[in-house]
Amino acid sequence: MNMPQLVALDMPAGNQFLAAVLGVWDRGDAVFPLDQRLPAVAQFELISAMAPASIIDASGNETPLPNARPVRNGDSLVIATSGSSGSPKGVVHTHASMNAAAKSSNSRLGCTKDHHWLVCLPVSHVGGFSVITRALQSNSMLTMHPAFDAEEVIRSAGNGVTHVSLVRTALQRIDPSIFLTVLLGGAAPPAEIPDNVVATYGMTETFGGIFYNGIALDGVETKIVDTEILVRGPMLMRAFRDETTPFTADGWLPTGDSGHFEDERLVVDGRIGEMIISGGENIWPNLLEQTISQHPKVAAVAVAGAVDEEWGEKVISWVVPKDLGNPPTLNEIRDHVAQTLPKFYCPKELKILQSFPVTSIGKTDKRALLSL
Repeated sequence: MNMPQLVALDMPAGNQFLAAVLGVWDRGDAVFPLDQRLPAVAQFELISAMAPASIIDASGNETPLPNARPVRNGDSLVIATSGSSGSPKGVVHTHASMNAAAKSSNSRLGCTKDHHWLVCLPVSHVGGFSVITRALQSNSMLTMHPAFDAEEVIRSAGNGVTHVSLVRTALQRIDPSIFLTVLLGGAAPPAEIPDNVVATYGMTETFGGIFYNGIALDGVETKIVDTEILVRGPMLMRAFRDETTPFTADGWLPTGDSGHFEDERLVVDGRIGEMIISGGENIWPNLLEQTISQHPKVAAVAVAGAVDEEWGEKVISWVVPKDLGNPPTLNEIRDHVAQTLPKFYCPKELKILQSFPVTSIGKTDKRALLSL
């Protein structure tokens, strides 16, 4: 009996992509969507790490690949994500875990076959791929864009799309009121969001958002141990691609995020490993990044801690300004931060960049920033 295999999909989102996914699933294999934004070298590294048996290109041609590793019966999807080291890892989901996630999401949102989903996030990431599974689970209509384009997104809303999943930067480029519901993920949400925007919290290992506006979806269990958020539920991953698992003995997934509950809603403080301790004070980078991003001269921001003899760690902020000819000064950033956060959050250094280095899966590479 042949073992099911992993098939890489090297094509943009669209009807052909969906047809390829369904075709691979029909024969009992699993799919691995390749990020179309990556250079060839990075794609080659991912393929080597995930070890698919074949690759289907944009023309529909399937080519065998060497050194393949099979998947298990029931496996449906491998999504590349970065682990704590920043190196790419493959998260394996099953048809059961994807369906459980889609069912819980659709139930909370009240999605039916009368609704219409739009994919405009990369399908190589769980935020984009999970839109496909929601539409399939609810028999909703589905429109797919190869990439985010504000004008195309607005046009789709005019053509009947009711639901969309976005990240914060995309949300800022459209009027969210054109949709019935917008799922917002990928990073901390703005301080204020419209009523039809649902802030989600989740990760690739949970097949996307499992908390909507701080409330767990049906089937999700949560506990906090030493400030760390742990979750359990039927939508969790089966394993990593190398067959290791991140679960505790009784099936809990440590998220690596610190959090607490306020009025029965989960509040995520930030990544435990990224917390900066400066002068004995705990500083959460995501909270500081969210604050700095609201400065009128800032287009993008990243924050990290660097070793410092006096403070233990010092806070460094990197900023891509909206206007390179008129970047913010360190004092302007510090004054802005001090309006809403304790003074120990104020960065000690500010570095202006034209763009940020990114990892092989498109996240800001803070290790590379610290070496600049």
